[in-house]
Amino acid sequence: MPKAEVAGEGKLAPKDSVWKYKQYVCKAKCFDITAGGKIIVLNETEAHENDLYTSHRVILRSQKAQTVAIIDVSSDLVGRGEVVLFSEVASELGAMDGNEIEIMHMQRPASIEFIKKKMDGRTLAKREIDTVMRELMENRLSEAELASFITSIYIRGMSEDEIVGLTESVVGTGQTLQLGRRPVCDKHCIGGVAGNRTTMVLVPIIAAAGLYIPKTSSRSITSAAGTADTMEVLANVSLEIDEMRSIVQKSHGCIVWGGALKLASADDKLIKIRNPLSLDPKGVLLASILAKKKSVGADNVIIDIPIGRGAKIADQKEANELAHDFISIGKRLDMKIEVLVTDGSEPVGRGIGPALECRDVLSVLSFEGPPDLFDKSCQLAGALIELSGKAKKGSGYAVAQRLVTSGKALAKFQEIVELQGGQKNANVDDIPVASYKHTVYAKENGRIFHIDNKMISKVARAAGAPNDKAAGLLLLCERGDKVNKGDPLFEMHSDSEAKLDFAIKALEGWEPVELRRVVLSSID
Repeated sequence: MPKAEVAGEGKLAPKDSVWKYKQYVCKAKCFDITAGGKIIVLNETEAHENDLYTSHRVILRSQKAQTVAIIDVSSDLVGRGEVVLFSEVASELGAMDGNEIEIMHMQRPASIEFIKKKMDGRTLAKREIDTVMRELMENRLSEAELASFITSIYIRGMSEDEIVGLTESVVGTGQTLQLGRRPVCDKHCIGGVAGNRTTMVLVPIIAAAGLYIPKTSSRSITSAAGTADTMEVLANVSLEIDEMRSIVQKSHGCIVWGGALKLASADDKLIKIRNPLSLDPKGVLLASILAKKKSVGADNVIIDIPIGRGAKIADQKEANELAHDFISIGKRLDMKIEVLVTDGSEPVGRGIGPALECRDVLSVLSFEGPPDLFDKSCQLAGALIELSGKAKKGSGYAVAQRLVTSGKALAKFQEIVELQGGQKNANVDDIPVASYKHTVYAKENGRIFHIDNKMISKVARAAGAPNDKAAGLLLLCERGDKVNKGDPLFEMHSDSEAKLDFAIKALEGWEPVELRRVVLSSID
């Protein structure tokens, strides 16, 4: 059977393509409602007459575009000769009420057998993984089938060969950055730590050291801010790949939102399936991270694995095993990788929320900011400088520190901000913080025992972060501090009184800052 000329969404398949099976034409009935997936509704009787049933896949073709959708049927919602298009499908087809939509049968995806194979605990070959990723990108797989794929990996695990194969397949689904410069550096943190804007400090340090670092970052999913959210306070982060290349070639670095680029495109689709399930299979995690690094041409990569109470990785043993996997798989992908296991039990920095975190970054680059953010950023940057051959083993931290204290890192950061469309010579005073404020005070004498990452992020989100860039939470204490009753612990900032009231009410029953009572004499 001849191979179809095109399989992707939004393109027209030739009339004599592999998809020309039994087909018929209906008139669009568009609903301005999102269905949470590419779903259409056909008249039940007419669908059955055409051998189409619930959960079958069909090719839909309008005069402008085509896509793949999953069928539902109804005897009431839609009449004969009609097809209900929800907003996702209608938008993709460029369809309006009354437009003719061609509906074509579709072969059962080959990936189904490979997903079952993985569910049975067998190893997938590279070509089988390629098929799953290709059909994922063609929208030929339902969310249930993709969820089964992720779940089977979560339960059965993946061999190193499978992880390498998945990484290469994911890279192949998108564009790659051809920088034309070497060496290319990159950095990734497993996440789960509030604040922790080390990327925004590290990138200008690495760029000031003469190395190239085209950094793609994510937006928040459950935290109070992602790196892209925080950088967006100062500059545009939604760039095309050619713009990104030009900026990095000029300044040696950038900090952009990965979601705006078409790098390792299948990864974004896999993330959408993983998040609702709260599943993060190790094999998929490794492939997801390394595919993004490979797609920007990274030669040298630093991975930050925070561990501790409340962190994603609980203990040193698990972190060591994951570090070994990163290094081993990275080697097979022609990347040198070093892993730092860091303390992830509490926030890094003082600000939680885009603007407040951005203030921390600029303060650190001015050699005035939170010491923990400065120290961790220099540790990571120093290790990457050493890995790239710009400093001898053990001297990278000092090199990174000098680049900050000399002002070179700040100057480089301001250059990157300006090239990304931001204000020239941006500084802390340029960053507004939400005007409505509420301070939380200690209810007793004691010592700060623990600051909970998840709770702190929840409070900041309740105040409006990250959607409201100026909203969030400012820590006024750190672990080990001695406090008296009435001493301030943290401030909540919001851009409206109503949101601030909501955040205050949300605090009831929460204990984001945990005190341990001690006798007064011991803290005097």
